[in-house]
Amino acid sequence: MEFKKITPDKILENSFDLIGKTWMLVTTQKPDGSYNTMTASWGGTGVLWGKNVVFVFIRPQRYTYELMENCQNFSLSFLEESFREKLGFCGKVSGRDKDKIKECGFNLHIENETAFIEEGFLSLTCKKLYFGDIQQSGFIDEELLKNYTQKDYHRMYVAEITGVYKK
Repeated sequence: MEFKKITPDKILENSFDLIGKTWMLVTTQKPDGSYNTMTASWGGTGVLWGKNVVFVFIRPQRYTYELMENCQNFSLSFLEESFREKLGFCGKVSGRDKDKIKECGFNLHIENETAFIEEGFLSLTCKKLYFGDIQQSGFIDEELLKNYTQKDYHRMYVAEITGVYKK
């Protein structure tokens, strides 16, 4: 099935469902030119600085964190429920140890030097604009600190949506 490029304002899916329930694959390029992907369920979409943006959160011990620090572009891909087991695998296994894209049988589609997962029904290509680290001192609701028993606070990346590809 071919991808149709649409503008961000034509995304009809609910981003709360896409990110929080469907989950997404964050795909980044490795230094050797190959790619890694990681399942994520924290993030959002919106408008910031007059741009359509996404924001994603990645813990510092994740391999994807290391890759995000060394790349300008990444993608978010959303897959149907039939891929749930593979999404679970990509969230538990490190790309340091395994080629998750190969093991899951995923195919890559490359647009403007940014790869996304072909099996997705919706993919966003993104260009990093900003990052910021979550800090303990910023929590107003301290109950949320239970998400950080190891004090491994996420880094937030804000990125401009450079392309939206829908099947």
